[in-house]
Amino acid sequence: MYVDELLLYRKSKFQEIIRNINWIYDNYDNEYYNDEDKKNLLFDTVSDIFKISAEYGLWGNLWHGMLTLLIADNENVYSLAAEFRTLSKGSIRNIAEHDFTLIKKMFDYDFTKVEEKFDINIISILENYDRKDETGNIFDKEIEEKLHKVSIALSKSLDVKSFADITETFYAEYGVGKFGLHKAFAISKETVSSEIYIEPITYVESNKLSDIIGYDRQKEKLIANTEAFIQGKAANNVLLFGDSGTGKSSSIKAIMNEYYSKGLRLIEVYKHQFKELSAVIRQIKDRNYKFIIYMDDLSFEDFELEYKYLKAIIEGGLGERPKNVLIYATSNRRHLIREKFSDKPSLEDDLHIRDTVQEKLSLAARFGVTIYFASPDKREFEKIVRELSIRYNIDMLENELFAEANKWELMHGGLSGRTAVQFIAHLLGNI
Repeated sequence: MYVDELLLYRKSKFQEIIRNINWIYDNYDNEYYNDEDKKNLLFDTVSDIFKISAEYGLWGNLWHGMLTLLIADNENVYSLAAEFRTLSKGSIRNIAEHDFTLIKKMFDYDFTKVEEKFDINIISILENYDRKDETGNIFDKEIEEKLHKVSIALSKSLDVKSFADITETFYAEYGVGKFGLHKAFAISKETVSSEIYIEPITYVESNKLSDIIGYDRQKEKLIANTEAFIQGKAANNVLLFGDSGTGKSSSIKAIMNEYYSKGLRLIEVYKHQFKELSAVIRQIKDRNYKFIIYMDDLSFEDFELEYKYLKAIIEGGLGERPKNVLIYATSNRRHLIREKFSDKPSLEDDLHIRDTVQEKLSLAARFGVTIYFASPDKREFEKIVRELSIRYNIDMLENELFAEANKWELMHGGLSGRTAVQFIAHLLGNI
């Protein structure tokens, strides 16, 4: 069976399913085995493929889609070298071509005789599956479409060389494994071994910067820093601060969506996980992606000491922060750490009060770019409401729309972009 002869691509979460298809294809007319047992195995395996296709959002030829997942999700010495564009022709390419010879044979399976043998047509459905507008639970629609295109290209490859060329181009453009197939990640810690894992977030918001109405200057500043980072130029850590509901978090998520195709990835880290940042950075520093470590709603009470770990990571530790890592944070506080009147020199309760104040201020100072998001005034708020109403085809007279919006914001958190979105959702829910 071909799957058991693979070298680089031997281990896969789909290995058992592929092995079953291999066995059925090789033995469907072998009289040594009972036909009913073969048929039952075929039905069970095809059922498993349909389940996986629903989970991963595959369509078209599901068999080809599964083999494409085998290639796209497998981190090995060849795929990682191709991701880094450091692949040279030699033994590793020869080993890869050995595997691609086998995988291409599986791509080229003709199941017509299998269907004729058992007088069924379920494999035809497997090869021409229409999911309509359904999406899976693992990847974003953008990633599903990317995998679908690669699957079609691989199925049309004429020989092993072209098959390998398509695969290498895919790795060079998008990468491999979890970092190649996902946009956003969270970190977790294994209880027994204390090992740190970077886990994909399987579904993320698909908002774009154009969805955020207003704040053009703020978005331009964020875009300029991010593009410099993507291009390998000097770039700064960024702090987005200001009033709640003004689009700080949405702007960072939108940046992730805008620049995913250029190798940008987002890792969300919470305050209680700051001790693990060094371990996270060790795992990502040698990958061919640009990583933003994202900290949402960042602030500290004066008794919380986690900010010291963050200071060391941002700047000041013995190890150099990798050039493919930046920190983007949002906060309602400009200086991040709570300050008290007792911090003022006139109310000294600390022998070295100036040193204490400077330590608190130094964290925010380590973000080279700070971007202020203020709540909109009434006129700006009404502009946001009007543009959202147009976007969602709400048919109301402008005076009536603004009157209702103003009543809504008085009872639901005041003037902000978030309040405007919630008001439009309220209208849509009552149409």
